[in-house]
Amino acid sequence: MRRTKSNRANSRLAVLSLASLLALSWISLASGQETDSKTPAKNKTAVSLGEAKLAGDGFKFTEGPTVDPKGNVYFTDQPNDRIVLWTVDGKLSDFLKPAGRSNGMYFAPDGKLLACADEANELWELDLSGKHGVLLKEFEGTKLNGPNDVWVDQGGTIYFTDPYYQRPWWEHKKQPQRKQSLYKADRNGSNLVCVDDALVQPNGIIGDSARKLLYVADIGDRKTYRYKIGRDGELLDRQVFCRQGSDGMTIDSEGNLYLTGSAGVYVYNAEGELIETIAIPKPWTANVCLGGKDRKTLFVTASDSVYIVPVRFAGIGSK
Repeated sequence: MRRTKSNRANSRLAVLSLASLLALSWISLASGQETDSKTPAKNKTAVSLGEAKLAGDGFKFTEGPTVDPKGNVYFTDQPNDRIVLWTVDGKLSDFLKPAGRSNGMYFAPDGKLLACADEANELWELDLSGKHGVLLKEFEGTKLNGPNDVWVDQGGTIYFTDPYYQRPWWEHKKQPQRKQSLYKADRNGSNLVCVDDALVQPNGIIGDSARKLLYVADIGDRKTYRYKIGRDGELLDRQVFCRQGSDGMTIDSEGNLYLTGSAGVYVYNAEGELIETIAIPKPWTANVCLGGKDRKTLFVTASDSVYIVPVRFAGIGSK
């Protein structure tokens, strides 16, 4: 069908409108990302070994970076409904499009990619051919709010956050679940349990299987919590780790936690002290992971771009 000039213009306006709505919804998170104190603790070793370098741009909104066992990074460009691959030699290519409006992602120990597929409020499992299956979509017979970020421990337990952010592609306009909560499930998607519903708006999540710790950012309450992981994956002893929320996060081999915010990437040591703020050229950052061949490249999704920063310590997780 031939498209008129008017139709083409309307189409471009529709795309711009969608991107603008998405940008506004995510940028509004920035107020919840900020830390009460932006001054790093004195006499603490910085983790960065250089300045941020542009690894790619021209996207609409980048999110959900996660690293495979080879050090390649997969991330999402949600408004364009695609998952993008950044290889260890610095090349970028589309991995999957369409991609269920995927947001946060994580590689499970079995090599499958788990993705928070926002289009239909689902949690997906993908193989490296791009074939997917739906692991989760409901809790107690009701649609999930919208799985946002996910982590899988070495035993296979899945943990994910389920906040509510109204998306332009949804027909419903109300929060499906009574609360915005943190969930866990078995690796095959069974035995879904709400493990914490006393959160305002949970978002970023990362864990440390060796130390038996889970970190969850309550971006709506400007806090990041640390839980102990007990037997059978239960969560114990929730404590405030730092007074800063975050859209996404990662952790390194020393137990340093990397949070995102409008000033760049905030790095906290294992004691919850801010030790460095890594500057990123964009106004704010959405998510991070540690990739590259030696897992010492901090990969940062920042609005319409992605950046890389060399760091002192390696990431942990899928190897």
